[in-house]
Amino acid sequence: MMLTGSRRGRGASPVWWVPATRVRSTIVEFMRLEAAGGIVLLVGAIAALVWVNVHAGSYHDFWDYHTEFGLTLFGEVFAVDEGLKAWVNDGLMVIFFFVVGMEIKRELVVGELRDPRRAALPIIAAGGGMFVPAAIFAVLNQGSAGIDGWGIPVATDIAFVIGVLALFGRRLPAGLRVFLLTLAIADDIGGIAIIAIFYTSDLSLPHLGLAIGLIALVVAAQRAGIRHIPVYVVIGVILWYSTHESGIHATIAGVVLGLLTPANPFRGRDVMHTLEHTLLPYSSFLIVPLFALANAGVEVTPHALGKAFEGSIAWGIILGLVAGKFVGISAATLASARLGLGRLPAGVNLGHVLGASLLAGIGFTVSLFIAELSFDTDIHLLDQAKIGVLAGSLIAGALGAIFLLVVSRVTPTSVEHGSMESVAHK
Repeated sequence: MMLTGSRRGRGASPVWWVPATRVRSTIVEFMRLEAAGGIVLLVGAIAALVWVNVHAGSYHDFWDYHTEFGLTLFGEVFAVDEGLKAWVNDGLMVIFFFVVGMEIKRELVVGELRDPRRAALPIIAAGGGMFVPAAIFAVLNQGSAGIDGWGIPVATDIAFVIGVLALFGRRLPAGLRVFLLTLAIADDIGGIAIIAIFYTSDLSLPHLGLAIGLIALVVAAQRAGIRHIPVYVVIGVILWYSTHESGIHATIAGVVLGLLTPANPFRGRDVMHTLEHTLLPYSSFLIVPLFALANAGVEVTPHALGKAFEGSIAWGIILGLVAGKFVGISAATLASARLGLGRLPAGVNLGHVLGASLLAGIGFTVSLFIAELSFDTDIHLLDQAKIGVLAGSLIAGALGAIFLLVVSRVTPTSVEHGSMESVAHK
């Protein structure tokens, strides 16, 4: 933002004040919505479990019901025929990933990720928190049909994590939330890359070419100064269709559009702030809980549990989320601190890092999403994966909350006792 035609006296705000304030307010709003959204997400998951275990037939019949949406242009029919669950996963979740794309763009341009020094530690931590869980799962499932699910335990569900942190109020340092939020954003980037690269079916080059052309059209429209959101909505819908038909998962279209959204005011209008303010409530309180309702339904019977825990898929996910995330994030953080590659925010100590590493094992939303992509043709393997995600996320969340509760009582937030800076110099 520039100050033009005015004097900068003692009462004038600095040039950076307004955008910095807006960035902070956006982050605060995001964390507040994510914390409350985590509760609604939990309600959706519980409702799915109750529904499918009370009347499995109606649950599956409802979400498998097929509907077709389309239109005819120039004699050509453009239509998509999907079940209701697929419409949620491939359609509504595009909005969720669009918001994620904007969050990533904001962090890269005006947030923590814009500063390589401050972003290095959570990025490295996120890398460790993705590699170790994937490796654990791959080792346990090597040579079996379950190997396709190696990407399931790499994700962290920021809605649940922020929701757990909110229970502690001010007993935990604010820097811990910033660290976890930045880590989760880096984790999202990795998860999106995994979906785009490794969970793509046979490519349709004509549709892929159309999608690339539409992306170029968005860039051209921005450079031409077009700021009317409906124009981009129309392009976005066509981009979604071409991406869906290309073989790349349709949600990638949402991520791309989010990354193309201007993070700074565009032609005098803060487009990203407007879109986030409008879409965040729908994403947090409607779309993600609806996704949980459609995907978390798994029969929790002695037979189903026995079947799941006899195999290696559920155990690979549980160990990946609980042990893999903990070891990967904490080890990468400690190693980076010792090597001087980065430092944590003030007041965050080793105990906070260990607790955060446990909490990061809550991998609900994106883990279920990748599970659906991994085993969409085998309902039995999918159910085993869902049980692993639910059990692993529950265990990781409980252990992380208990650990941070102990740490918050031992180490006051106002004292930087045992900070990572001291660890780095030992």
